[in-house]
Amino acid sequence: MTTIGVLGAGQLGRMLALAGIPLGLRFAFYDPNPEAPAAGLGELHCGGWDDAARLDAFAAGCDVVTYEFENVPVDVARRIAGQKPVHPAPGALAAAQDRASEKALFSRLGIATAPHANVDGLPDLERAIVAIGLPAVLKTRREGYDGKGQRVLREASDAASALAALGGRDLILEGFVPFTRELSILAVRGADGATAFWPVVENVHREGILRISVAPARADAELAGRAVELSRLVLEHLGYVGVLAIELFEHDGRLIANEMAPRVHNSGHWTIEGAATSQFENHVRAVTGWPLGGTQARGVAAMVNLIGTVPPAEAVLRVAGAHLHVYGKSARPGRKLGHVTFVGPARDAVDASLRRLAEVVAEPALPR
Repeated sequence: MTTIGVLGAGQLGRMLALAGIPLGLRFAFYDPNPEAPAAGLGELHCGGWDDAARLDAFAAGCDVVTYEFENVPVDVARRIAGQKPVHPAPGALAAAQDRASEKALFSRLGIATAPHANVDGLPDLERAIVAIGLPAVLKTRREGYDGKGQRVLREASDAASALAALGGRDLILEGFVPFTRELSILAVRGADGATAFWPVVENVHREGILRISVAPARADAELAGRAVELSRLVLEHLGYVGVLAIELFEHDGRLIANEMAPRVHNSGHWTIEGAATSQFENHVRAVTGWPLGGTQARGVAAMVNLIGTVPPAEAVLRVAGAHLHVYGKSARPGRKLGHVTFVGPARDAVDASLRRLAEVVAEPALPR
């Protein structure tokens, strides 16, 4: 029986295992947290990312290794790749976890991005403000997520305090994109080079955190085709194996790449109930060298993140058609604790379900 090793044991690792176990796969996880959400779905190896002996013991029990978040140290992925296959390859991880490297990759492939400049100190930031203009967003190059590690600059006088708040170095300034909406494209590439693409997803963020995803997005064939092609460029350039997500801004009918995630992604959770094959199942199929499954949508799907608190399960499940997923994480403000999905024959039907959910979920982004 094939054992997939997962670096990280959060909710994404949990959902990978829930997709792979019915296929006869086993899972092992490596995570510093002994109470991580994936605990209980496979052998959990607890240790620091600098614990070479524990990492080697973890790798020894796996046939192939993947990861469920992009801040796994690249050196760890490379060490394990010297022992077992690692998918996606460590090079993809390195490109995605540094915003400057990510932007450079997009630029090399002819994919549009926001204007940007690297920042290592106040003189760099002042020059970047002159070149890019304001408003702009100052971000850490690494490890920021869900709105963390960034500051919006609206006036030049904001520069010094924003710089100090973010550590002063290893930063990037990005021009503000006056986007019409936020989109994402999820793609998968198999070990044999076969590719498949889920429909473009429309996303709603608040306070830097994804709140709602709806798929397929209202998008014409030309826009959807461009999203597919830019993701194909990245997949092929990196020799990628597994699921890749690219977050996009739509501006004046153009697609501007924001960032990519070399893993299964929050905006793809709708695929569990809403697609022929979920992103989680296709990821494990890809990394094990199995054939990919279909990615067509089963009507229209919507996903709502449960942030900070989880309402009583019975209250959610009273909403007809609701599919509840709870991750088993301790509650705290701003933390993703679960999600709810709906699938319907058309957008109007799904919007009606979301309005009913708004009666039990304290999420201002829901339609009312």
